[in-house]
Amino acid sequence: MSGEDVRQLQIRVSGYPGYGAVLAIDGAYGPGTKAAVTRFQQAYGLGADGIAGPQTFNKIYALQDDDCTPINFSYAELNHCNSDWSGGAVSAATAKFNARVTMWKLQAMRHALGDQPITVTSGFRSYACNNAVGGSSTSRHLYGDAADLGAGPHSLCRLAQQARNHGFNEILGPGYPGHNDHTHVAHKSSRFWSAPNCGI
Repeated sequence: MSGEDVRQLQIRVSGYPGYGAVLAIDGAYGPGTKAAVTRFQQAYGLGADGIAGPQTFNKIYALQDDDCTPINFSYAELNHCNSDWSGGAVSAATAKFNARVTMWKLQAMRHALGDQPITVTSGFRSYACNNAVGGSSTSRHLYGDAADLGAGPHSLCRLAQQARNHGFNEILGPGYPGHNDHTHVAHKSSRFWSAPNCGI
């Protein structure tokens, strides 16, 4: 496997990079991808050999909707701003792609937390939507790869702590200014985790 097939696989196992890591979605089936596939297989009780064979793909297909999003999350959940993903810091297509990767990371996190619901309160924002809610001018919401999570079956701290295992380089939660009522997860080029009330 190589190229686009691997890239599509990487999107779907992007939530299994290991603690503090981020899986590159680069179309190359290297050690990081093999390790992520192995963790995915372990999470679902499959033969954990790091090879994406029929059993692994059957499980991925069972977790996937027709639009290639995971079954427990949707584009509508990740975009409360507009219908066409326009007006952000990247093209609409890139913002929508970034949101799809984030959903697969959240799907992995949801499974690790006992397959209980995770509530997304904010996702993609255009500049206009971001300004309207007083968001940071450099917010990852403008790129489509951020999600704000509300408390539900799990506390905000539990969400922040678990997110460290699922490919989120940016985690902000209780104790970080402006984040006492939600946990924010996103992707960025370098790690920044801060949820002081949660030991992060």
